[in-house]
Amino acid sequence: MNAAPPRDPRVRLTWVQPEDLVGHELRQAAQDGRDAREIEERWYAAGGSPAPGRAGACEPPASPRLRALAGELLDELATQDPPLAADEPTELDAIVAACPHWPGPPTSALAVGDGTPAAGRTPVVTPSRLHAAWLGRAAGCLLGKPVEKLPLTGIRVLARATGNWPLTTWFTARGVPAELLSAHPWNRRSAPTSLAENIDGMPEDDDLNYPLLTLLLLQRHGRTFTTADLARLWLDELPAGRTFTAERIAYGNLLAGVEPPETARRRNPFREWIGAQIRADVHGWTHPGDPAGAAAQAHRDAVLTHTGNGVYGAMFTAAALAVAAGGESDVHGCLAAGLRVVPPHSRYARAVRLGIETARTEGEFDTVVDRLHAVYADTHHWVHVLPNAALLAAALTHADGDFTRSIGNAVSGGWDTDSNGATAGSLAGLLAGTPDALPHHWTTPLKNRLATSVPGFDGAGFDTLAALTHQEALRP
Repeated sequence: MNAAPPRDPRVRLTWVQPEDLVGHELRQAAQDGRDAREIEERWYAAGGSPAPGRAGACEPPASPRLRALAGELLDELATQDPPLAADEPTELDAIVAACPHWPGPPTSALAVGDGTPAAGRTPVVTPSRLHAAWLGRAAGCLLGKPVEKLPLTGIRVLARATGNWPLTTWFTARGVPAELLSAHPWNRRSAPTSLAENIDGMPEDDDLNYPLLTLLLLQRHGRTFTTADLARLWLDELPAGRTFTAERIAYGNLLAGVEPPETARRRNPFREWIGAQIRADVHGWTHPGDPAGAAAQAHRDAVLTHTGNGVYGAMFTAAALAVAAGGESDVHGCLAAGLRVVPPHSRYARAVRLGIETARTEGEFDTVVDRLHAVYADTHHWVHVLPNAALLAAALTHADGDFTRSIGNAVSGGWDTDSNGATAGSLAGLLAGTPDALPHHWTTPLKNRLATSVPGFDGAGFDTLAALTHQEALRP
C-alpha cells in the first residue's frame, strides 16, 4: 500500500475566499441574463477556476495576485444591472405590488387556542399539529442526509439495490453490493447517523438548527423583530462553522462590519440559493391562517442573506405552511397560497408552476424528476433555489398529501435532498395533524430527541419544541 501524500497545511474550505466565488458569480450572471463574457475571459486568462462542483471541497489556496483579481471582478460583477430586476424585486413593498393576488389580512371568525370562536381572529394551530410538523421536518431531513450531494443515478441505484424504490423507508447499506457503495459512497458526514442501521435520535443539521434559531428569535424579540435583531442573534448564538453558502458569506460580512441587507449582496454569489427557504418554517407555523403575515416575517429573515428568488423561497414556504396551520387540508391549496406571495413573472414562480404542472401530467414520479433535471441540471448548482423549488412543488403535488410519498418524492429527486425532504415533511406533517398520523417507522427512530449546537435546545424533544412554538403562535 502506498503512503498517503503529505497534507498541504494551506488547504482550506472553498466558497469563502474571493477566488472561490467568481465562478459561482459568473454562473449566476448567466442565469440573470447579464453579459459577463469579458469578465469571464479575464478570469480564465489569469488562471482562475470555474465554480467548484461541490461546496466545501478542499482546494489549494490562490496566489495573492489571483485573489486580488477575484475581489476586483466580484465588485465589477456587482455593478451590472440584471435585466430581470423589474420582475424580481427584493424589497417587500415592491414584491407586494408585483403580486396581483397578495393575500389580505385574516378577518373570518374562527376558533382560537381553546376552540372558542372569536371574530377577527385566525385559528391557532394546536400543539399536536406542530408536533407532527416538527417530526415531519426531522424525518424528511434525516431521510435525505445520507444521499446529499449524490447524483440522481447514485440515489436510484442505492435504493433499488435494497428494494426501496420508490422510497418508503430509510436508506441502508445492508445488502448493497460493495461495488455500488464504492461507485456511490454515502455522504461521509451523515452516513454514521442517518442510515437505518445507525439512526439514534435526530442528529444535528442546519435544516433543524435554523428553525430553532427562529424560535429563539421570536422568544426574544417577538413578531416585530428586525433583520438587525436576527443578525445579532446569529453572532451571539450560531457557530460560524454551522453556516454554509449564503449564510456563511453573510456571517463573514457581519463580522467585517457590513450591515443588512447589504450582507446579502456583498460578494455573495449564493444569494439565490436555498438557504433562506430552509429557515422559513417557524414563520409559517406561527401565523396560522395568515399567509401574508408569515411571508412578510420570512422576508425580514431572508434579506439578511438572500435577494430575489432566494427571498421568494422563504416567503413561499412560510405562506404555504401558514395556510396549512390555519386549517387548509389540501396540499394543492397550500401551494397555491404560497404562489400568491411570489411575483408571478419571477423565475421562482415559473419553477414552482413547472413542478406542479409536470407532476400533474406524469403518472410516474421518476419521469417527473427526469423532466425537471433536463431543465435545470446543466445550468444550476444543486443547492440553487430554483431547481429545488420545482422539485419540492412536484414532490408535494404528486404525493397528494401522503406523508411517505411526500418525503420520499422530495428526496428521490436528488439535488438538495435533506433540505427538500425537510420542507416536504414539515408541510405533510402539518397536514397529517397529529404525530400518531405519521407512520411510526419514520418517527420512532427519532426517539423524541434532537441534537444541535443552538444553545438551550440540545437534546430537546419534539413535543417540547411544539409547545414552545405554540406559545409563539399565541403571541399577539
